[in-house]
Amino acid sequence: MSSSSSTTRRTFLGLAAGSASMAALSACGGGSGSGGQGQTIEFWDMPWGTAAYNTAAQELTEAYVPTGDHLKAGYQIIQWNNFTQTFSSAIASNTGPAVSTGGGFQAFQYAEQGAIAYADDLLATFKEDGTYDDFLEGTIEPFKTDNGYCAVPTQLDMRVWWYRKSIFDEVGVSLPTTWDEYLTVGKQLAAKGYFAYGIGAGAGNNLGAHTMVAMMINNGGGLFNADNELDCVTDRNVEAMDFIRELVGSGIVDPAAVSYTTDNLTSQWKSGKIAMGINTPGLNDDLGDTTGDVLVATPMAGPHGDKGCLQFLNNIMMYQNTPSQESSEAFLQYWFKNYGTLWQQKLLPGLPVLKSVIALPEFQANTQKVEVINTWQPIAKTYAATGTEVDAKIAAIDGGQALNEFTQTMLSGKADSTAALTKLQSDISAL
Repeated sequence: MSSSSSTTRRTFLGLAAGSASMAALSACGGGSGSGGQGQTIEFWDMPWGTAAYNTAAQELTEAYVPTGDHLKAGYQIIQWNNFTQTFSSAIASNTGPAVSTGGGFQAFQYAEQGAIAYADDLLATFKEDGTYDDFLEGTIEPFKTDNGYCAVPTQLDMRVWWYRKSIFDEVGVSLPTTWDEYLTVGKQLAAKGYFAYGIGAGAGNNLGAHTMVAMMINNGGGLFNADNELDCVTDRNVEAMDFIRELVGSGIVDPAAVSYTTDNLTSQWKSGKIAMGINTPGLNDDLGDTTGDVLVATPMAGPHGDKGCLQFLNNIMMYQNTPSQESSEAFLQYWFKNYGTLWQQKLLPGLPVLKSVIALPEFQANTQKVEVINTWQPIAKTYAATGTEVDAKIAAIDGGQALNEFTQTMLSGKADSTAALTKLQSDISAL
């Protein structure tokens, strides 16, 4: 199976490189699909796995046999490199797709610009045919906007705790269930030369920033308040960041972590220096672990008993510039009923959002991903925590540098948590 981390990395690095340009659509042409020709429903898809994924996805698309007056579907691969420019110029010149996958927050941005065809009628059909109840709880709701549902989820990505069992056995420590236990275990591991908080915040590595938000969520905090207003400087967030400072000061974090790239972090896991850390749901696959030594940990409770992690929802969206909205929806009905075959062929490293796909023997064979779904997804929250409303502004947060700079500050171990969070609030507000 292809690397989950590498696919995720391409997703978020692509957003980081191009999210700013999505705020305004270019007036020039440059896209290559054609939703306006009236011949096909053009489906633009990203490289979610190896080349074999796109080959199979194209075959699945072209196998679609429409009924009645509905149009057939065409398939086009859009590379992550400069994908935002590709979409924005094509949509501006009315040569864009009718349906697409893309960046995690792309649908919210284009919805604000009037380019998205809302999925409410499609979801109503899903309720009639039973597909709606097949989605994991809480995965559809984040796409609700004031004007309707701007997209439908297709894959899950989360930041969850992992540990290396052989190191825990060697040192003679048990898997922690609370932050207090984790601090004690981390100090014992550090005394033996192991790092219990595997993290990195170097160039191109967004995992560290994701980890900071995950720790806030784990303590009942987050970047927003319940009214969906930016609210970084809270008691819970300060408490979580004070804990990060304590981890750094106790030698539980590698002093070099502030400059770790994703490859550096992976190398440290492979070399056995990291005993525990937050990473993607495919870490064991990325490390090539076939012995069952790198395992998903159980969620730890924060100081007040809270549990949680950060979740991303990749999605599929429809556009106003379509030769037939009914045909776009009919194609997606087909797609969701059949795209489980891509997991059966083990071509998608991400996590499915449909219970029926999760139940497939081919997916159940990956016990650690099943563990992520069972134990972490029910407590997962998006960047919108402690609120619930995901919107276009979160793309700027995920794609900007404010969180990365904040992460480097916290990993230095020298900054005051309140001051660092105050600067983070200011930097995000400026976006």
